[in-house]
Amino acid sequence: MRIAVAADHAGYHMKQMLALHLDALGHEVTDLGTDSDAPVDYPEFGAAVGRAVAAGVAELGVCLCGTGVGIGIAANKVPGVRAAVVHDVTTARLARVHNHANVLCMGGAILGEQVAKDALEAFLDAEPAGGRHDRRVAELAGLEGAT
Repeated sequence: MRIAVAADHAGYHMKQMLALHLDALGHEVTDLGTDSDAPVDYPEFGAAVGRAVAAGVAELGVCLCGTGVGIGIAANKVPGVRAAVVHDVTTARLARVHNHANVLCMGGAILGEQVAKDALEAFLDAEPAGGRHDRRVAELAGLEGAT
């Protein structure tokens, strides 16, 4: 699977670790930055992942900042993106199954490495459910561009 990853300075080390983990699992990783733990602004990196996913350059995205919240907000500004901040295996799996999330967001200052790896794997292994969830995802898409 093609996966775009990006982080700000607070998520940099976890991004590096997860990119290596994704590679070891056999995924094609596109690293959209940042390239160090020097301070940067997260919106640029969340938007980059969102654009890559929305354009089909990547099938899924992974974003990291200190909490996962700011970079997730940035990714969600891109039409077609459903970025979800997750904290464990359950929230990662359900974000994909129920909400058809296509960008996983986590906090480099919040989660330990093993929890982050486990959540990532749960997200990748999960499949979006149909039925009532399709209707709700369509409702979310309808909100894009709404004022």
